[in-house]
Amino acid sequence: MYDPKKNYKWNPKDVFEMDGDQFGRILHSFRAILATEEAQKILLVNEANKIIEEKMQEYVEKGVIKEQVEESQATQVPPKGAKMSISKK
Repeated sequence: MYDPKKNYKWNPKDVFEMDGDQFGRILHSFRAILATEEAQKILLVNEANKIIEEKMQEYVEKGVIKEQVEESQATQVPPKGAKMSISKK
């Protein structure tokens, strides 16, 4: 029995059919949402994100941008005023 709370899978070549009414409802729903000002902002930000990710990749490969490797907790100096606690095992 179908349970909308579960995840399902299918083959990429499986075919699903819908009638014109179903197709129209889905199409008009997408268009109504995508026409909103908020959706337009999100789509614009998504395009900007693609650009910055491409530039990040380019400059990482050129060696201009380097991965930041964080120090281990043991070698970090605690911030001024931080209290240290020692737990007994």
